[in-house]
Amino acid sequence: MGDEEEKQQPRVLQMVRAEGSDKSCVTFVLHNEDHTLGNSLRYMIMKNPEVEFCGYSITHPSESKINFRVQTRGGLPAVEAFQKGLEDLMGVCQHVLSTFKASVEEYKTKNDETME
Repeated sequence: MGDEEEKQQPRVLQMVRAEGSDKSCVTFVLHNEDHTLGNSLRYMIMKNPEVEFCGYSITHPSESKINFRVQTRGGLPAVEAFQKGLEDLMGVCQHVLSTFKASVEEYKTKNDETME
């Protein structure tokens, strides 16, 4: 039964490249995602000066699927720009999380001192 379930579930990420196009222009299909990831990832990828275009669309409001397009210049493969954007976004999220945790600990420490 486990094999059947895996076959029915779509991949989380698919890569689509038009026939005859080079590696600098790729559309990625992200399943089970929405504007939360789409807009933040688009922002991070567009910070790369080698990226000429980056945008996404949601095919239909009832579908949780994003078509994410990346087009680069200067010979940089779109896959590398996409991967770097994901890594940069993860770094920002880790920074926000660690800052939040430090603030919570600081708050708890101050409250413990005032209670005593």
